[in-house]
Amino acid sequence: MNTTMNNKKRNVLIFFGGCSSEYSISLSSASGVILNLDQDRYEPVTVGITREGRWYYYTGSAEKILNDTWLDEKFCTPCVLSPSRGDRCLFLLKEAGMERVPVDIALPVLHGRNGEDGTLQGLLELADIPLAGCGTLSSALCMDKDRAHRLVSLTGIRVPGSLVLSTPIPAVSDLTREISYQGISYPLYVKPVKAGSSYGVTKVNTPDELQDAVLSAFQYDNLVLLEENIEGFEVGCAVLGSSRLTVGEVDEIQLAGGFFDFTEKYTLKTSSIHVPARISPEKSAEIKETAKRIYRALGCSGFARVDMFLTPAGEIVFNEVNTIPGFTAHSRYPGMMKAAGYTFTEILTMILEDALCLH
Repeated sequence: MNTTMNNKKRNVLIFFGGCSSEYSISLSSASGVILNLDQDRYEPVTVGITREGRWYYYTGSAEKILNDTWLDEKFCTPCVLSPSRGDRCLFLLKEAGMERVPVDIALPVLHGRNGEDGTLQGLLELADIPLAGCGTLSSALCMDKDRAHRLVSLTGIRVPGSLVLSTPIPAVSDLTREISYQGISYPLYVKPVKAGSSYGVTKVNTPDELQDAVLSAFQYDNLVLLEENIEGFEVGCAVLGSSRLTVGEVDEIQLAGGFFDFTEKYTLKTSSIHVPARISPEKSAEIKETAKRIYRALGCSGFARVDMFLTPAGEIVFNEVNTIPGFTAHSRYPGMMKAAGYTFTEILTMILEDALCLH
């Protein structure tokens, strides 16, 4: 990639990889973004972050990102982002000295910790680089399932009953007593408070399964959520924009059994996704309005996917907000927007232009 770029194009800083358990998912999303970016209008400036957290300016193909062969010295140069306001650039750390690559806007395509949780967003805001997506506060809030639920519940939207653990409770009987006190019954879900892609999430049907599930969840975070099971099915809504919001068609997750865990999310082995959801137009409109209320309540901007449950009685229950949802051609967010009439390329252009207009 030439560092002397066409002035007619915006240089889009795209981050991929990341020091996170969701590293491999980011590779798929980032390759999808790069391949669908309108390269007549935007020049991708790609930065790969290794599992260990090392940053490299990457000049190879999207295919190498997808199959995780991108980390090659032929295509990678160590780099840092200048935190100085006004610089708006990457510095490439070459043997001959530093080389500057200008940046017009940043689009992080990272999932999970150290990329979707407000940490990188804070650095970009400090550097005064326009950010396509949710900012520091909303990213941190949405990553924290407990605090997101508490805030959304203040708007009158129902959230699942829950209990937060800061340390494993050795005695199952003590834990069961706490669960009962909170009015939660089996089955229930055990999940890390701050993790994505269903890593560390277990559906627990009996007290005998509880301790192992809690220990598993603590491998991904220092806080663990025990959450009420909501009868019904999951629905999602893609939201795009900041001052003016565009929403995609509501989707519906149909499960053959169990829950929408990591395997089902990325293979659809026994589940399927229906877009639009098989619900009435009136209920679809209600879900879209609820998604916008949640998006606003959590201070979201740019884009996000709002996930909810729809109970057999037709009640909408908030689940979570994914501030950097999957961005492959087969991912839910592009799928919902496509059903509303937008191509993948148009979606990316709308996201980038929204951020540039705000800055």
